Amino acid sequence: MKTPHTLREVAGLPTDLPRLRDCALVLVDCQNTYRQGLMALEGVEAALAEAAAVLARAREAGSPIFHIQHDSGPGSPYDIRAEIGAISAPVAPADGEPVIIKHLPNSFAGTGLLEHIAATNRKDIVLVGFMTHMCINSTARGAFTLGLQPTVVASATATRPLPTAAGGVVPADVLQAASIAALGDLFARIATDSAALPD
Repeated sequence: MKTPHTLREVAGLPTDLPRLRDCALVLVDCQNTYRQGLMALEGVEAALAEAAAVLARAREAGSPIFHIQHDSGPGSPYDIRAEIGAISAPVAPADGEPVIIKHLPNSFAGTGLLEHIAATNRKDIVLVGFMTHMCINSTARGAFTLGLQPTVVASATATRPLPTAAGGVVPADVLQAASIAALGDLFARIATDSAALPD
């Protein structure tokens, strides 16, 4: 069996992790949505703690910080007017940190996120948040397509089990590992945890 390799390696794209101070941090959907009820994720509290650790380091480094909040309207688990859709307290925005509302999985679709990042003169972005297989996936791929260089902090993401068309279930840990591996194949550099990001 051949040793696995990534398309990043084949294409000669960078694999070394960028310094956090040179990146913009984007926190995707770090909302109470994922901490309770229908959409609660496996490992969400540990992932949220890791996101908070990245946020604290980014603030200390003076990195630009952008909070993404998904809104699906009243009565949904993503109602930003209700506590269920609020950004979670451990990563609550500080004064001056923009909150960008989105309605689609890709945080760049229909929002001003790209313009905000362009104004920082940065191409490298760090992504944390939820869900790994959905909005982190879509946002990382969107960033790559737009010419940005995303890094995903794996430990600061989480997902949930999914049903299959054949009537089975993909466990959350399997989906998490596959989602991170798929992103790392081409679209993003992967930091295993918050400590792996250089200052």
